[in-house]
Amino acid sequence: MSPKAVLALEDGRIFQGLCVGAKAECYGEVVFNTGIAGYQEIFTDPSYSGQIVVLTNPQIGNYGTNSEDNESARPYIEGLVVREFSEIASNWRSTEHAADFLAQQRIPIISEIDTRALVRHLRTEGSLRGVISSLETDPEKLVAKARSIPLMAGLDLASTVSTKQRYEWNRGVDACSPSELVSPASETKFHVVVYDFGIKHNILRSLVQRGCKVTVVPSLTSADDVLALKPDGIFLSNGPGDPEPLEGPIGNIRALVGRVPIFGICLGHQVLGLAVGGKTFKLKFGHHGVNHPVRNERTGKVEITSQNHGFAVDPDSLKASEIELTHINLNDQTLEGFRGTKDPFFCVQYHPEAAPGPHDSRYLFDEFIELMEAA
Repeated sequence: MSPKAVLALEDGRIFQGLCVGAKAECYGEVVFNTGIAGYQEIFTDPSYSGQIVVLTNPQIGNYGTNSEDNESARPYIEGLVVREFSEIASNWRSTEHAADFLAQQRIPIISEIDTRALVRHLRTEGSLRGVISSLETDPEKLVAKARSIPLMAGLDLASTVSTKQRYEWNRGVDACSPSELVSPASETKFHVVVYDFGIKHNILRSLVQRGCKVTVVPSLTSADDVLALKPDGIFLSNGPGDPEPLEGPIGNIRALVGRVPIFGICLGHQVLGLAVGGKTFKLKFGHHGVNHPVRNERTGKVEITSQNHGFAVDPDSLKASEIELTHINLNDQTLEGFRGTKDPFFCVQYHPEAAPGPHDSRYLFDEFIELMEAA
């Protein structure tokens, strides 16, 4: 019989469950993800640093894990909440049980939770700080610990997950999952410098596949150092935490606007928004999943998108004379993308590389290539 575990939220709500894998305690902002599949990519997305993830799909772990599907070097979620965690991993590509995969990093899993009730609570109250523990069972002590966790608003997490050293990434189709159909890489034509705020591997693969030499740099790399690399384009990656504390990166991107074509996603979208004079705000419970409808305002088409973010750019804060709003979230009407009308830059709030997720938005990488060609 598995030992008992407790999930305690800062508002005093308690959920009793069972401990799976690591017998440990973790702390973070509790968010929910509505994806049906792709749990390993979720585990290894650095944007989840500082967060405990609730998965709404009822059964997790049933197809195991393997090294090819990692989106970074290790799992970054603080803890995992599920309805049922499968004891059996059945898939021809599986090399390790998902519980063992997380246990190596001392990441606890709590199962047998009424995730439907938990998600409804988070939708009503908003994302809450929480604790998962199989070490402490006193609810009052755990709630007190939850209330002592730093708020996500005002928290710089990007600098903690960013690479410490510059490096080149040259893996394309050879690094893709064998279950994914990917055409051979194009001839290398462009040099793209990638600001790493918490980069996912499939973003780098997507750039290489389109003929880009990719150089990844730390989040605090100066604009002068980036320009010294003679890039044809600059990419701003996804990442965790609040964008507003990233004063260094915001200033560097501001200095690069108009100099080189820029493409940003997720946190990169928010940093670019701040760099061009906009403002950001925290969403009530964020967007986390692979089924979010977004309308492309330029074409009128609706894309089903992969998303993972807790902050958004305020469209009213952007200069209408210099910015075109290009994408709108159809669930809550928040801004999902914009581009410069005078300078060569554009960005989206969601994940066009979609790991996991649908492929409706991969054209955005092609638009980045076209922007560099035009420049």
